[in-house]
Amino acid sequence: MLYHGYQSQSDTLAPLRLLAQHQSALLWWRQTEGSGMRKAAAALDVFSRMRLTHSRPPYGIDTVEAEGRTVAVTEEPALVLPFGTLLHFARAGVRGQPRVLLVAPLSGHFATLLRDTARTLLQDHDVYITDWHNARDVHLRHGAFSLDDYVDYLMRYLRAIGPGAHVVAVCQPCVAAIAATALLAEDDDPAQPRSLTLMAGPVDCRVNPTGVNRLATSRSMGWFESNLISHVPPPHAGHMRRVYPGFLQLSAFLSMNLQRHQQQFRTLYQHLVDGELEQAEVIRAFYDEYLAVNDLPAEFYLETVEKVFQTFDLARGTLAWRGRPVAPKAIRRTWLFTVEGERDDICAVGQTVAAHDLCAGLRPYMKLHHVQTGVGHYGVFSGRRWKNEIYPRLREVVHGAEG
Repeated sequence: MLYHGYQSQSDTLAPLRLLAQHQSALLWWRQTEGSGMRKAAAALDVFSRMRLTHSRPPYGIDTVEAEGRTVAVTEEPALVLPFGTLLHFARAGVRGQPRVLLVAPLSGHFATLLRDTARTLLQDHDVYITDWHNARDVHLRHGAFSLDDYVDYLMRYLRAIGPGAHVVAVCQPCVAAIAATALLAEDDDPAQPRSLTLMAGPVDCRVNPTGVNRLATSRSMGWFESNLISHVPPPHAGHMRRVYPGFLQLSAFLSMNLQRHQQQFRTLYQHLVDGELEQAEVIRAFYDEYLAVNDLPAEFYLETVEKVFQTFDLARGTLAWRGRPVAPKAIRRTWLFTVEGERDDICAVGQTVAAHDLCAGLRPYMKLHHVQTGVGHYGVFSGRRWKNEIYPRLREVVHGAEG
């Protein structure tokens, strides 16, 4: 009933938000900065934007600077599976650069959250991304999608890209990325990556537990299943699929920094009143992305909560894939690079670097670590310090592993 209630409320408010958007546009250009009518237009604009969407926003990467010139970028599906597409950002006339699989989290947002990460990587790499589908749009005939399936998708994607690729995993999928790499390595599969970069991921959540970690261990699995899992309502293609709704995950994210988000909307309103449109557009663009939510398959969500955040299976050496033990020590030819943010309140310092001890089969010179000062979780993979300080190190690891 939870999802049905949300859908009913969303359907009721949709016409009002659309009307507010139109009225704002009509009022906007008739008044000068700071006038009463401009304030009304600004308030209507802010109201129209305080809503969730459920469709993937565009990546909007049309061109990038590569090899000293501006080149066109087109999106090409390389492998389409029911729950995700391996999407290739093809650059016109650029060949021979390292191929990178950018592994996006499946945690309530779309892979477009890594738009800045992908755009930066495209300067020097041939980039593919795991473009996860919204579970509420996946028909029941496609079956369930579990943590095992997520690992399986990563291995299938790497095989589709071909031998010699590199993996860059951001946040939640770091555990799955280690598992996929370990399984490929143990089988001596040609698709095992040359390098594995783990960015702000929960490899061992026993280290420096955050509020997110404490929440996960404060409730039983029965509580999570009873209170957070819903059935998709009609008329969506995934009608009756069990999901962890994206709007619940977003609510949890918002509650962690509620005052900051409230202040951002007040700031947006003031920018509009003062006619500061460029500053307003920065906030608009952020929330257009942040408020686009992606439902998670229930099986994947519940298994992730249990195995990653409650029983710490990978860190304890008990993680299995389809009944087969996962052995990170089998990784011997893949360079490992871990990145953490000094101020990360979602995945604390120490949780990602734990991968170094797990990957005991790697020689010491093949394991590198970087703690970025002055950044929180999102600053690890987006923004100025990602581009200027973290990315150069990542590029050195990838290109070094190529050699």
